[in-house]
Amino acid sequence: MGLALVGVVGTSWAQTASIALSGTSHDGAQAVEVTADKLSIDQASSAASFAGNALVSQGEMRLGADNIRVEYLAEGGVAKVEATGNVTFTNGVETAEAQTATYLIETASIAMVGGVLLIQGPNAISGDRLLLDLATNTGSVEGNVKTVFTPKTSK
Repeated sequence: MGLALVGVVGTSWAQTASIALSGTSHDGAQAVEVTADKLSIDQASSAASFAGNALVSQGEMRLGADNIRVEYLAEGGVAKVEATGNVTFTNGVETAEAQTATYLIETASIAMVGGVLLIQGPNAISGDRLLLDLATNTGSVEGNVKTVFTPKTSK
């Protein structure tokens, strides 16, 4: 489990940093499960809003937030998940935090915005926006990027 960075300018600040994610590849064909304290359904817009301890699970991927809005496909299934407030993401190995996130099921992509912090083992990277491609286990952090590396110690 390591943090791979590409395109970092300077020693700790940059505008964009590419990352490699650890863990197994994401399987977008798995069922999407949503749990929360409260559910409101809007049939007219084919959407449902979940509030309070809201959590979306798909395989190893977890996306939690204060509020989650799920948009459904006309033929069934989930098209998009929007999470707001105290957003957390984990793929079983890495963990990320932000203020908002949008998960597009078809492209297996997540965009996290606002005070982003990604933790990979003992290393951390922060920025304004985190873009994740779950299909390829890659991503990038943009805007005010700062990295903190913890060196391995020999004993």
